[in-house]
Amino acid sequence: MPTSPIASALTIAGSDSGGGAGIQADLKTFAAHRVHGLSAIAALTAQHTRGVTAVNVPPMDFLRAQIAACFDDFDIRAVKLGMLATAEVIGVVADALRDRRPATVVVDPVMVATSGAKLLEDSALQALRTQLLPLAGVLTPNLPEAELLLGRRIADAAAMRDAAADLLALGAGAVFLKGGHLPGDGDVVDLYADAHGITATAHPRLPIEAHGTGCTLASAIAARRALGMPMKDACLAASDYVHAALRAGYRPGRGDVLVLDHFGAAPAA
Repeated sequence: MPTSPIASALTIAGSDSGGGAGIQADLKTFAAHRVHGLSAIAALTAQHTRGVTAVNVPPMDFLRAQIAACFDDFDIRAVKLGMLATAEVIGVVADALRDRRPATVVVDPVMVATSGAKLLEDSALQALRTQLLPLAGVLTPNLPEAELLLGRRIADAAAMRDAAADLLALGAGAVFLKGGHLPGDGDVVDLYADAHGITATAHPRLPIEAHGTGCTLASAIAARRALGMPMKDACLAASDYVHAALRAGYRPGRGDVLVLDHFGAAPAA
């Protein structure tokens, strides 16, 4: 059979048994963008729309085997990193990326779930800073994650612009800083920062609590990069995609948290 012309993207992240975030959201996002989705599961979570009840990290040899299996058989054009819960996991993933050198790495620094459950060990934060950020084509933190990475509070729009620049200085090629946690009733403003400056993009604030937005944004960026879109354009388009998926979202469980509709927001063919 002929080789498939469909681009491939790999997610290395945690599995969400409730289907709204993590690996499951990533694969749905890849599929919605008509990108072939690959996965290496770095953590297993027992969770639903009301919270995370348990987390299990697989053996490191098995994580290495998953990553190797994907790179050995597929033309991987972008890698998205999500929940990497321990310093050991981060080390294994960083070693693999340094060895395989994918064209694009999107780092979503997953630290705390929407429900408030902590998903990153304290010892892993420094490993994330020193081992993953230098490999990142783009870093996609929300404000609480940015505050942990920088060790300071981000209280307003001016502080957010300063934070975007300081995050960029940590070593990533670009930063997409999400502003949804900034207080206020106005638009949600996200900032894209790279060596050429800072660009803002805004969307109307929606009066909902949602699950999987960060995973979906990062995987949408990876999908668009796999399809050849420039980084800045990929980030801005991914932000539009997440907003559309939020507007089309639904509540499949008993919790109040909305799950994104990844296919209802799918870009046109």
